[in-house]
Amino acid sequence: MNPVKHLVEGGDFLIEDIAKEAIFTPEDRSDEHRMIADTARQFISREIHPYIKRLEQGDFPFVAEKMKQAGELGLLAHSIPEKYEGLGLDKISKGIVGEALGNASGYSVAHSNHTCIATLPITYFGTKEQKEKYLPKLASGEYLGAYCLTEPEAGSDALAAKTTAVLNATGTHYLLNGTKIYITNASFADTFIVYAKVDSKHFTAFIVEKNFPGLSIGPEEDKLGIKGSSTCSVHMEDCQVPVENVIGEVGKGHLIALNVLNLGRFNLGFATLGAAKHSFKLALEHVTERKQFKQPIGEFPATKEKIANMAAELYATESLLYRTAGHVESALAPYEDSDDFKGTAKAMNEHALESAICKIVGSETLDEVVDEALQLHGGAGYIKGYPIEQAYRDSRINRIFEGTNEINRLLIPGNFYKKMAKGSFDSQSLLEKAQRSLRTGAFKNQEGPLHELKQPLALFKDLYLICAGLAFFKYGDSMKSEQETLMKLADLAIAIYACESVILRTEKVQDSEWKEKLAYTFLENTSLQVQQSVIPMLSTLLTGEERTKTVGQVSMLLAAYSWPDSIERRRELADYYYDQKNY
Repeated sequence: MNPVKHLVEGGDFLIEDIAKEAIFTPEDRSDEHRMIADTARQFISREIHPYIKRLEQGDFPFVAEKMKQAGELGLLAHSIPEKYEGLGLDKISKGIVGEALGNASGYSVAHSNHTCIATLPITYFGTKEQKEKYLPKLASGEYLGAYCLTEPEAGSDALAAKTTAVLNATGTHYLLNGTKIYITNASFADTFIVYAKVDSKHFTAFIVEKNFPGLSIGPEEDKLGIKGSSTCSVHMEDCQVPVENVIGEVGKGHLIALNVLNLGRFNLGFATLGAAKHSFKLALEHVTERKQFKQPIGEFPATKEKIANMAAELYATESLLYRTAGHVESALAPYEDSDDFKGTAKAMNEHALESAICKIVGSETLDEVVDEALQLHGGAGYIKGYPIEQAYRDSRINRIFEGTNEINRLLIPGNFYKKMAKGSFDSQSLLEKAQRSLRTGAFKNQEGPLHELKQPLALFKDLYLICAGLAFFKYGDSMKSEQETLMKLADLAIAIYACESVILRTEKVQDSEWKEKLAYTFLENTSLQVQQSVIPMLSTLLTGEERTKTVGQVSMLLAAYSWPDSIERRRELADYYYDQKNY
């Protein structure tokens, strides 16, 4: 099957302007999208929230029971094709369900793990026979899945795995030996996606069933948070896996592992958005009810500033997540049931950069929102029994899941430099254009109702290209060792993607006073953050008089994007959300 031409290719936002018609926004959701969201929210409200205490106590058979109930409602089947008894919904629906489940603590982790990285390797890379055997059961909840990649000596460096697979004398089974750690759903999973090296060198994916001889499960880990999610080690001692349970090709497991993680990162972004919205709601409830000095604490200007900034972060995160959902869907739609292994892997990798941003922004927005929400609760926020206390503990894992945020940051400029090396774009012309724009102020030549917001965005893009170019010319092939610079380039790329998503969404929606206020607030805050990334880079990459002149000029340009109505705008936003009582 030949893939359709994408409207937007991965990383394009760094080198060109994107039209608002090319992005998907929350306002573009269909009736079907809203229906699956309602189903998921009702399930969480009725079947999970009343039992949070039981989940927190580690009743994992109960978790499995609830997942099977979710399967009966179709909530495990959204990403499985209809021909294998799934719903065959788009990746936007996948994100929507992830968001609706996001406030369900450890249950959310168990559910999302099953529907994403524990099922998608078979969905996209399995044989026809594997799909027919496993997907209907994974869709219904008859089988629950787990994903086994991490090992004691292989975390971020997944390809350093020591688990081995050797073909037996009769050629019927591979014998797997090794240990996987921190495996979600391990205590009750029926199927395990396991990665092992055939003959100690060919990294390969396998489907392993819980009853295969040689498989055993270790004790539960005692975790800081997400206590409703089972986490155990998985041990294999001459574990007998039929040869027909190899997924894809022997030696090509890295294409499955790394690309499925792209979707995992995308999905995690939505889950953390759901959790962040929940924490924001808890904050709204508390500050409008709790009184100090004879008035609700929500009436104090310092509280209003926090609420407004939290709302702006949520707006940006939501905007970039739904945008990415549209991009991912456009790339993957032709490969729902394809036997084109290489084409599928390439499509899954197309928006790896944007998926990494989803994971980083979602997890860090959640941490910021839940931290401020707990702060607004005061001492009560630190006491067990208040939902915000659990939300705070549960949030921390997300910056580690699916590749740490540091690893994901390194992926972002790495992807850009790979495209540059391949000649995917004229890097020299782009750099010269960016330098000319900075020198002449051409980035200010923006039109339309949001031209004030488009100016800093254009400036951010110029600065990215200038810094990326200067770094490459200075470090060359040793660039990968300059992690401090790569991290700052990543932060700048993230700021660009978030700001552009906000502007395009606000422009596309039109006539929304509150969305425009959120957009101005987010751009204002981001301009300050961009300074923290760009100035240290320029100070390192330039020398002498050029360094002094450029750093001073850029500092002055970025400082200009703080608008005079900043304080009043934030107060109005807070009052708006007090009335809404929700995001």
